[in-house]
Amino acid sequence: MRSKIIQLTTQSKPQGATHWSTRTLAKELGTTHSFVNRVWQDSGLKPHLTKGFKVSNDPKFEEKLVDVVGLYFSPPENAVVFCVDERSSIQALDRTQPGLPMKKGRAGTMTHDYKRHGTSTLFAALDVASGAVIGECKSQHRHQEFLSFLKTIEHQTPKELELHLIVDNYSTHKHENVRKWLARNKRVTLHFIPTSSSWLNLVDELGVVGPQNLSAQKINELSFIWITGNGARAYLKLLGPSGTL
Repeated sequence: MRSKIIQLTTQSKPQGATHWSTRTLAKELGTTHSFVNRVWQDSGLKPHLTKGFKVSNDPKFEEKLVDVVGLYFSPPENAVVFCVDERSSIQALDRTQPGLPMKKGRAGTMTHDYKRHGTSTLFAALDVASGAVIGECKSQHRHQEFLSFLKTIEHQTPKELELHLIVDNYSTHKHENVRKWLARNKRVTLHFIPTSSSWLNLVDELGVVGPQNLSAQKINELSFIWITGNGARAYLKLLGPSGTL
């Protein structure tokens, strides 16, 4: 019976449903739902859970991966490495009435209805070495706003340092006007992550969504967790037995 439960759970689906439940499978096999539950627990089966994935089809995946992860492991001298990302269509909402503040034994309150005040786009740049974040909110998400944010980053960093910015493949990052500006400003270099690989961008992985400062200790801890996870495994797969590409 145990092998039959495992076989049906892993290799079939009930009619009109996405997965078996303990009761539907028990009815199908003429046993009890508690027995089905014990078999699932012993076998580590959780039919109600699924894990999504996305495979990058970027033809330059390996080249971009080595470039970006190389900036994390061995950043250039006399340079600052920033992870840059945007969060668009952030709703600016206001409640129709003031809420009550939180106090002992009672949570803060707010009305269920709200007033809309349009949307905003957040631009954020995370300094990988220090954890400092440069952030701006803008009314639109076009190449003009991205270019303006690049200028903000440049103005807020020492002139003698080169700037290496890790970005995704959003079309605004590759606009002709952006490319022309980069050609005139040699100290700024964009490094593109592979398509469908947002986990490579540390600002996205850490969930930095607002202008704030993370302590250097905290960013180092989070970076270590990230690098010893997805980043390092993906990078080391490209290394030969000698540890070189």
